[in-house]
Amino acid sequence: MKHQADLQRVIDFFESISPESAHTLSLVYTDDVWFKDPFNEVHGLAPVRHIFTHMFEQLDAPRFVVTHHLLQDDHAFLTWDFLFRMKRFSSDEQCIRGATHIRFAADGRVNYHRDYWDVAEELYEKLPVVGALMRWLKARAKN
Repeated sequence: MKHQADLQRVIDFFESISPESAHTLSLVYTDDVWFKDPFNEVHGLAPVRHIFTHMFEQLDAPRFVVTHHLLQDDHAFLTWDFLFRMKRFSSDEQCIRGATHIRFAADGRVNYHRDYWDVAEELYEKLPVVGALMRWLKARAKN
């Protein structure tokens, strides 16, 4: 398959992510990459680098475990667990489950990266004060 090695390079990158990884982003992403997650929508390598740098400033021991992946033509879809500890709130390891849709450019680097995950369930419900409110709202919405 055309982009199989490219996909494996992306998986390896995320599963071994470190603060130094921000300096090697150009091996994975094109200069004009479009990146979107629940908190950011940016265009270009420099803003993506900032997102990854910020992640390591705010979280302890962030890491991804890719649980499944599919590849079709120049598109790939990955599901993952994002494991981390919040520096400000708790030393317990947290887990966000999500998915990523990526598209490869002709040179095999990623030029489109879109993350999908439920911020309310996967993050806000786990925060001390906000979490109680989110769980209460969720319970009221079910009734």
